[in-house]
Amino acid sequence: MIPEHSVVVGVDGSRESLQAVVWAAADASRRGRPLHIAHTFTRLPVYAPIAAQALAQLERGMHEAANAIISEASERAQAVAPGVRLTTSIQIESPAQPLLRASERADTLVVGNRGRGGFAGLLLGSVSIELAAHASCPVVIVREADRPPGSEAGRVVIGVDGSHDADRALQFAFEQASYRGIGLTAVLAYDPDLPSHRDDLEDLERRTLAESTAGWTGKYPDVDFRQDLVRGGAAERLTERSAGAELLVVGSRGRGGFRGLLLGSVSQIAIQHAACPVAVVR
Repeated sequence: MIPEHSVVVGVDGSRESLQAVVWAAADASRRGRPLHIAHTFTRLPVYAPIAAQALAQLERGMHEAANAIISEASERAQAVAPGVRLTTSIQIESPAQPLLRASERADTLVVGNRGRGGFAGLLLGSVSIELAAHASCPVVIVREADRPPGSEAGRVVIGVDGSHDADRALQFAFEQASYRGIGLTAVLAYDPDLPSHRDDLEDLERRTLAESTAGWTGKYPDVDFRQDLVRGGAAERLTERSAGAELLVVGSRGRGGFRGLLLGSVSQIAIQHAACPVAVVR
């Protein structure tokens, strides 16, 4: 049983999944959460008669490989966060379903940006979209550790749009910034060329940004918070500001540039091209 409010990380033995373990272990330690490492694999299809002994040997080999993956990931996690409460699981199933079930008890779900084995194609294939769209908790997709410098280097960045569902994403972003002891930048991107009957579109968007984030600075007075109103497409501007950032946070859906965030172009561009880990918060 996965402990409630765990940081759950999916692993497959790839370098990218081990980077996800490092991120997840540090996050769990930082925020005082249990850490659960999950591995899943699918039985190879057998299209021809095979001796029972040979089949049993094949399955033993797959279980041994799974145990080795869990062992390596556990060692990596304990090196990063030696005091963290650690549990593990191995399941024979399609990769998304065990993680989706785990997300019902988890605080955060963490995966690498690419994978192999059970998690192959995690970033670009259907599994990542399914996790981001249907997980019951925030999903963090971890990218390469070496990141280029940028205007928001060393900060958390969140895309906001004034939608009703933004509060949970803002809470997640402020909490991450607070526990890390770093700043947070809220970015609202708007297109000045869109048809509008308002001459004061920029002032309107500025008020939207201020109203969306009002109250959070009082709850997190330790966070160096700033607002950034920018012209242009949301996906492009968020990708630019992800350079050097510690984390990019986006909500699951929104209005305007963020409409259809999970299944539309903005979310996919952010997940595929951001230069830092990306958190999708439903």
